[in-house]
Amino acid sequence: MTTLSARDQIRQFIIDNFGQSRNVTTLSDGDSLLEKGVIDSLTIFRLVSFLEETFSVRISDEDITPTNLESVNVIARLVELRGSQALSQGA
Repeated sequence: MTTLSARDQIRQFIIDNFGQSRNVTTLSDGDSLLEKGVIDSLTIFRLVSFLEETFSVRISDEDITPTNLESVNVIARLVELRGSQALSQGA
């Protein structure tokens, strides 16, 4: 059994939930999700809910910016950072 990396899980979630309606079937980790039209203001909250539930992290309102949600790579780094902060705070 292969465990998917955080990047793989994030990419797959985005493609499965937002890509089909936007004719996106493949996505590179560095692709701009906003420029490709894969996510928008309506889908961001579904993405954030997925991140919080899947990776047991807290994404604050201040974290929800175009810069932090630019690509799979950037989102994975945000998840890693928030996970590290939770561990250091004993959450």
